[in-house]
Amino acid sequence: MNNLILFLNSFFSYLLVVVIVAALGGVAIYIGIRMRKNKNRQLENGEKAADA
Repeated sequence: MNNLILFLNSFFSYLLVVVIVAALGGVAIYIGIRMRKNKNRQLENGEKAADA
């Protein structure tokens, strides 16, 4: 029984690390997409101002 508890403890520890890394990756992707869309919008506005 002791081995099972140690195994589950280790398993859930690694599972928690994977969940945290995946969450950080998701947040980084979201921020990157938002920043790129912001930059595209700024470039678009700059081109419209230069054309006018």
